[in-house]
Order: sequence, then structure tokens, then C-alpha cells
Amino acid sequence: MATAKRGNVWLGAAGLVVNSKGQWLVVKKRYGGLHGKWSLPAGFVNGNETVDQAVLREVKEETGMDCRLMGMIGFRSGVIREEISDNMAIFLLKALNEKQPIIAQLSELYEAGWISPEDLSNEGEASVMLHEMVSYVLEEGLEPIEDVDPGKVFGYSDYKLFFKKQSINH
Repeated sequence: MATAKRGNVWLGAAGLVVNSKGQWLVVKKRYGGLHGKWSLPAGFVNGNETVDQAVLREVKEETGMDCRLMGMIGFRSGVIREEISDNMAIFLLKALNEKQPIIAQLSELYEAGWISPEDLSNEGEASVMLHEMVSYVLEEGLEPIEDVDPGKVFGYSDYKLFFKKQSINH
């Protein structure tokens, strides 16, 4: 059953913050399907923000960490009980100051911290998505293309495209 607030199509944003030691900033949720599991800081996109603004807000809310957007590295999409389209954009972020203390949002989290991908891959309490992500090289992402105007007819107040830089000529 869809929630009145979110409707039948959900959009979330998750942030992979990697420090200079190669560790990932992860959180352990107190609720939902990820209860007690390590996962990326994440949350729903609000109506007044773009998906990349949402990820920076969510990482800050959950961990206290201020970050810079490096690019989009993935997108998860699924359908819950054949009635809710559940979608999440996954971004690569860099902490503005990785020595900044992590402040876990204890109303939603048990804890937050830096953990190496190797330790996460051996961790029984890591989410399925984290287990899958560990096996991929995630240094390059889909970079934002800003200052694009699709036309006033659409009425966008903010608009961005994300693409992976690569040659499309064979």
C-alpha cells in the first residue's frame, strides 16, 4: 500500500562517501528493511530539491558530514508488492573534512562510521546493495551537467543531467 505522502512512485538518494584511506561512510539503521544492517546514508527526495541536493542533505542529517558531489555512480529501481515503484539514485561524495567527527542521527541510526569495503564484504550485517557495490570499482561516476535549460515550457526551477564521460564513437 502506497503512503499518502509519497504516492506510488518513490525517489530516494544515497551517498557513498569514500575517505583517503578508502573507507566508506556507512550507517546502521534503526528501522525498516535495513534495520540493524550497515547501509549508505540515504533518504527520500523532497519536492523542493533535486536528487543530488537530497543526497547532500541526507548525508549531513544522518552523519553530520558535509560533502561535495563527485557524480552519480548508480541507480536502483524496484517494485514493492507490485504497487510501489521504489527508486534510488546513488552518488559518489567526498567529505569536505574527513577528520570532522561523525555525528550519528540517533533517532534513526544505531551508529555511523568509516568501514573498509573489504570489512563490509565480510560483514554479515551489511546490506545486499553494499555487498554488491564492494565488487565494483566506483571511482568514476556520472558527472553532473548543470546550466542546461530544457525550455520554459516545462517550468523547471532546477534541472540537471548526469552522464558518465566516455567516448560514444566506436
